[in-house]
Amino acid sequence: MKLFTKLYDMALVWAKHRHAERYLAGMSFAESVIFPIPPDVMLAPMSLAQPSKAWRFATFATVASVLGGVLGYLLGFWLFEPVVEPLIAQMGWQEKFNIALNWFKEYGVWVVFLAGFSPIPYKVFTIGAGLLHMAFLPFLLASAVGRGARFFLVSALMKWGGVKMEQKLRQYVEALGWGLVILVVVAYFLLR
Repeated sequence: MKLFTKLYDMALVWAKHRHAERYLAGMSFAESVIFPIPPDVMLAPMSLAQPSKAWRFATFATVASVLGGVLGYLLGFWLFEPVVEPLIAQMGWQEKFNIALNWFKEYGVWVVFLAGFSPIPYKVFTIGAGLLHMAFLPFLLASAVGRGARFFLVSALMKWGGVKMEQKLRQYVEALGWGLVILVVVAYFLLR
């Protein structure tokens, strides 16, 4: 069954849509607060489909993601108990959130940079930074550098890889997709 190849082809079509930049910005913003799907799944095909706009797409994703991070920070800072804490409990994320808070205490602002660049859920750290009243400017700078590095790297790989990158992605998209599903399932059971 070629599930991920079909999804990949659809993403390439969506990437050329006239409102694709708006969708990318909305997804980037939402992912920084609550949305579970990373914007890379839209950014990569957009940069591949229109390499001349790759830097523009990375900029849109970065700015929107950092603005979403600011909202997450403010939610943690001002509305943790009445709004965020019940959601964390309802979704069963309390233990993961406690781990994030411990990382903050141990590593400080570097955790925000790491979460911004890596596949670690950035949203957990934006809310945690606000809850712990992390200094706002270092939070903002770490977010901008971490998110920017990640999104510009994705765009660069797609822009510079061009047709060869597209062919390689197409060749391995099924293996990558199912591998990611397996990793998510394993991570779920390990972190329970």
